[in-house]
Amino acid sequence: MRKSLPLRVVLLLVSVLCFSAASGSAFAQGEGAKSATEDLLSSVVRIKTYINPDGRTVDNLGQERDGSGIVIDDEGLILTIGYLMVEAHAAEAITNDGRKIPATVVGYDHDTGFGLLKAVAPLKVRPMLFGKSSDLKVGDPVLAASFGGRDGIAPARVVSRREFAGSWEYLIDGAIYTAPAHSHWSGAALITREGRLVGVGSLIVGDASGKGGGAGNLYVPTDILKPILADLIANGAAGGTPKPWIGLSTQATDYGLVIARVTPNSPAEKAGLRKGDLITNIAGEAPKTLPDFYRKLWSLGAAGATVPLDIQRDGKEQHIDVQSINRMDHLKLKSTF
Repeated sequence: MRKSLPLRVVLLLVSVLCFSAASGSAFAQGEGAKSATEDLLSSVVRIKTYINPDGRTVDNLGQERDGSGIVIDDEGLILTIGYLMVEAHAAEAITNDGRKIPATVVGYDHDTGFGLLKAVAPLKVRPMLFGKSSDLKVGDPVLAASFGGRDGIAPARVVSRREFAGSWEYLIDGAIYTAPAHSHWSGAALITREGRLVGVGSLIVGDASGKGGGAGNLYVPTDILKPILADLIANGAAGGTPKPWIGLSTQATDYGLVIARVTPNSPAEKAGLRKGDLITNIAGEAPKTLPDFYRKLWSLGAAGATVPLDIQRDGKEQHIDVQSINRMDHLKLKSTF
């Protein structure tokens, strides 16, 4: 259970982090600092989601999920990390003063990892404004904020800006790595010294700096939400041509790229790929890294493209063609979008 931070500690954190007291800053110091800080943090709400029992993500992520979301407009639109709400049939938002408001699922995007919910009644909190993630530099002070108001905030610094490749066919450029780690990172807000939202909490990582340092968090930069936000609101998904998806979790090892998991009922499983297979070639080229593998996969065309893989299994080479699909078509979304 998280201990409450005394107000004097909160104000000291703000001061130490050099949050601006200039006009327009959400973190004014001195008189009014308490109300200004709590007003901003009220936009970070707790979200609970309830997933379709037959959802494809239940085995990995559970049927009930809990984390944070950030209110981003006056109509109750809530931005969160997508794994908290994908395949949900019901959701609720809980404000820092304890009000519980049902929420509907608006949209999900696998490529960025973002999800959107919308409260069915006014949340009566101030929405958080977006900043520019691209302006964040290594060394910049930031504030990580999960639900719970003052109880959920922690100071941090940006320790790295680099691409992130997840084992689940996921790659983003310019991921934001911060340290020290926040213990309640899922859907947490990453806030600049001007009180602007620049990232959404996704993971805890063992080496945040990428140079052998300590643990920290990975935040998805909000800059990559802006081009797809209108489509997510209108259609429940990002526009454009969907990428090919085959359903592998892959890990980089000293021997090369090894399949760590094959998603049940995925194209990879149907094609006969197995856990432990070593991927030696894709379309005749050897993937050097996990990001390289994804870029080669996505360069083959849109979802539906055939993915020619050469693998090594039990010391023997095999060729397997995988018929890719759109990731969204694999998920159980009919009751939510």
